[in-house]
Amino acid sequence: MVVWNPWKAQLKDTPKESLNWRLWYGVFVFGLMGAARGIDEGLIGTTSELTPFRKKFGLDNPSKSAHEKADLLSNITSMVQMGSILGALVAFFLTDKIGRLWATRLLCLLWVFGISLFLGSAQSGNLGMVYAGRFIAGIGIGQTTVVAPTYLAETAPRAIRGLCVCAFAGCVYLGIMLAYFASWGSSIHISDSTDAQWLVPNSMHLMFAGIIFILSFFAKESPRWLIKAGRHEEALQVLTQLRKLPPSHAYVSSEVIDINDQLNREREATMGVGWLGPIKELFTIKANLYRIQLSIMSQLLSQWSGASSITIYAPQYFAMMGTTGQNEKLFATAIFGLVKLISSLTCAFFLIDFIGRKRALSTGITLQFVSMLYMAIFLVIDTNVKDKSVSQTPSQKRAATGAIVMIYFSGFGWALGWNSLQYLINSEIYPLRLRALGGSIAMTFHFVNQYGNSKAVPLQFLAMTTGGTMFFFSAVTALGLAWVWFFLPETSGKSLESLDEMFNLKWYMIGRRGKQLTEGKGGMAEVMDVEGEKSVRTHIEHAQEGETNAAGTEKV
Repeated sequence: MVVWNPWKAQLKDTPKESLNWRLWYGVFVFGLMGAARGIDEGLIGTTSELTPFRKKFGLDNPSKSAHEKADLLSNITSMVQMGSILGALVAFFLTDKIGRLWATRLLCLLWVFGISLFLGSAQSGNLGMVYAGRFIAGIGIGQTTVVAPTYLAETAPRAIRGLCVCAFAGCVYLGIMLAYFASWGSSIHISDSTDAQWLVPNSMHLMFAGIIFILSFFAKESPRWLIKAGRHEEALQVLTQLRKLPPSHAYVSSEVIDINDQLNREREATMGVGWLGPIKELFTIKANLYRIQLSIMSQLLSQWSGASSITIYAPQYFAMMGTTGQNEKLFATAIFGLVKLISSLTCAFFLIDFIGRKRALSTGITLQFVSMLYMAIFLVIDTNVKDKSVSQTPSQKRAATGAIVMIYFSGFGWALGWNSLQYLINSEIYPLRLRALGGSIAMTFHFVNQYGNSKAVPLQFLAMTTGGTMFFFSAVTALGLAWVWFFLPETSGKSLESLDEMFNLKWYMIGRRGKQLTEGKGGMAEVMDVEGEKSVRTHIEHAQEGETNAAGTEKV
């Protein structure tokens, strides 16, 4: 019997030994870090719907105006985003200084400490503890978006790099789905007279942080970071373990030579400029400016497409479309999380590497646009959908059902497109010397925009029946589709080192014809004969000599 394998063409140049348990273990551990963001986004929006939490922190206080309550809710939900901005900023320094593994362990400790403060606020009802705990947890959570995609992109074989990095994006929705169902379950099975109703689901933070912390001690460090740190022999040993191939194998030796070649060229270009070298290189070289543009625009367009606000405030969106009752809203929200998880897995396994980044993202954005536009038109036409005292006609009921379905479609489009690509693109477009810095800048913009989103949306809900906000989201998704068509290059199947060739093209060619014009023009290892283990050892010795000479020049 012949089994159809959609990955056959992609993996034709990849030795089957490299797809081993060590690779998948690293993908599991670092992919699981995506749940950090997902759990928080899924829990805080649903927690704010639970009666004991609302009473404890004044969200149901009758003396507060609707505007004051919306402002309080936005402060509570957005505090993690504020901490994440700081986390993303420091992540590049920590990731490059202490390595991908120790950066992971440090962020887990910050995550646990912050959530412990947040949970401890149940005893005193101190709103300051809520803010402080969520801010500190955000510093750890913000670092996950830099550390994990960087590690996954650096350790994955090029043929399945999209799949491996998308494990992180998929786990965002694993966290969201588990958080939604946990809140829904606690609202049914735990009395609303006790704080346990919101404490129990929020303890998921501690469980995931603990699991990741422990599992990290059995993972291998990124061989690319080891080479960058000058630990060449250890890097070769780790790479042979990750690929399950001997050092003499052409696949391993070509990868080592490519990494060293790119790193040496980067060192020569920035020799003697000190710690400001990477920053100057990032903002003074045209190819890197194009990369920065990709990072900033991908975050700006994705975060203001509206999908992130729907994730955080899903119960309120379902209420806006006519779903009432706490349990009903939380159940609809839980199913929404399941839809997102399934669509993100579909994207990771069948689309990102198989049909390419551009087509997967374009499909997702198109689905988002149609969904947002339908909801906007619906809110303009049916202004009484939330008023149960006004009877709805059969056509209005069908239209309201369609609006609820469109919330699910928007989630499917987001998980299929922006959510996966915003991590993947930023983890693979930068050269090794700038990868952590570029990823840090990208995720700083990510959380700045998400913070603005989470602060603005509760206040926008006060006047949401006009549909103006949904029309705004529709316009942003349409703009995003045009940007993807013109500016976003197709990077599937290219080695991390060979992407330099693409970004050296004219700026107007990169997005539309970049991959076609550089097809077959890979890194050094793709155009040279490799002589086995001897050539790798010689290359390592030359790299070590180059580092010594560079260090001497910098001292002078």
